[in-house]
Amino acid sequence: MRPIAFGWVDDDVSAAPEWDRAQVRRLADRLGYRIIWPDVRSVLSVADQARNSGVDVVILPAPDHLGALELNRVMDVADVETVIPRLSFARWYAAGVGR
Repeated sequence: MRPIAFGWVDDDVSAAPEWDRAQVRRLADRLGYRIIWPDVRSVLSVADQARNSGVDVVILPAPDHLGALELNRVMDVADVETVIPRLSFARWYAAGVGR
């Protein structure tokens, strides 16, 4: 079974949301993840949705699709990958706590 990625595209930031979703899907495939998308009706934050979904990584089209505080919250529960620029952020780990 492949690990799970949570795809996130902020439609308020994106000039081309469908293109960004396609880019996120391609990166997930290239990295070996099965991708899931948020429930469009959800009022939960990205971090809460990622935690509830039990994902390994959150994939974004670009870093500006999450604010700094939300990125910090997401990194408590999952790694973060961005398409452009191609960046990887490892989740935070507490001292002495394993995965």
